[in-house]
Amino acid sequence: MPKKNISQVDVTGKKVLIRVDFNVPLDDQQRITDDRRIEMALPSIRSVLDRGGSVILISHLGRPDGAPDPAYSTAPTARRLAELLGRPVQFASDTVGPDAQAKSAALKPGDALVLENLRFQPGEKKGDPAFAQALANMADVYCNDAFGTCHRKDASMVAVPQAMAGKPRVVGFLVEKEVKYLSDVIRNPARPFVAILGGAKVSDKINVIANLLEVCDRVLIGGAMAYTFALAQGGQVGDSLVEPDKVPLAKELLAKAGDKLALPVDTHCGDKFAADCQKQIFPTTAIPAGYSGFDIGPQTIEKFARLIADAKTVVWNGPMGVFEMPPFDAGTRAVAQAIADSAATSIIGGGDSAAAIAQLGFEDQVTHVSTGGGASLEMLEGKKFAAVELLDEA
Repeated sequence: MPKKNISQVDVTGKKVLIRVDFNVPLDDQQRITDDRRIEMALPSIRSVLDRGGSVILISHLGRPDGAPDPAYSTAPTARRLAELLGRPVQFASDTVGPDAQAKSAALKPGDALVLENLRFQPGEKKGDPAFAQALANMADVYCNDAFGTCHRKDASMVAVPQAMAGKPRVVGFLVEKEVKYLSDVIRNPARPFVAILGGAKVSDKINVIANLLEVCDRVLIGGAMAYTFALAQGGQVGDSLVEPDKVPLAKELLAKAGDKLALPVDTHCGDKFAADCQKQIFPTTAIPAGYSGFDIGPQTIEKFARLIADAKTVVWNGPMGVFEMPPFDAGTRAVAQAIADSAATSIIGGGDSAAAIAQLGFEDQVTHVSTGGGASLEMLEGKKFAAVELLDEA
């Protein structure tokens, strides 16, 4: 069922607790190097402030392991948010302590407050009900706008909205958009529906492959996990990264998939992991010893580009090779170009794929780039998220 979003709640004079994803990268001077996650949250934040409500923003940042660590303070996000909003943003030096309690209690309509890192408290990762209740007591409305952590059971994602039963509990615009694309589009796709899966390990994507084989017309496999499939076909993969223990599983998927599974026919290889290595193109099932596969080859690029061009819906998760190191970025670049050139509804599933699309300059030429790598993968697996399920229905 579709969930009620923040615009459908009267927030006049109310305090809205928004779980955002301000897990932004910081340099060694505590400066934000990429503020896109903060920008993504602006529509939900502005919706509340412009309609006479106040916001209490909660987020994790990094992995501080349940104790305060200045290197992971959310203070820089409060400063950057103030710049983006063009208005003051307060910061609380704790999460549920005296400063957070006093500042949240004193909020007036139009005020914004960022609390200190949720993960400075051990109760966040443990889903602690007492910690969740302390956060819940601060606000009149709960809003989940942190898709990147929707697959987690952290207190801020599940226990806090549970503690706010009886109060409005809604999605923000970002989570609403993510669920729409990753869930609704896959449930009822325009066809042909093509999924492109890359990355290193078959084990990371087994459930995704199995689920997508049920709903897709073609599933294209790239990245190092293609070599595990090559082994399953009886091929030789040289020194390529493989998971020998996953070969039986790859064989099962090959038997189940029939011609739905499109594997690389050739591979761009090198004799060492370096840009200046000796390079050769080999058939994917005939890579000699001393060489490792680092990217899909030119015949595979041509084959994948044709399948993408004919598609009406495309989902992509995982690069085709070592896209950070030319010339082994060619496959990932070609797939990104083919998606950008296609007329298909195109969904890029977070993580390395999102980084590649941004790095290659194609962000504006695809339909949707997910903000959550792990969350988008689990949604592609067909999993339900408790953090979304328990929110109010529209």
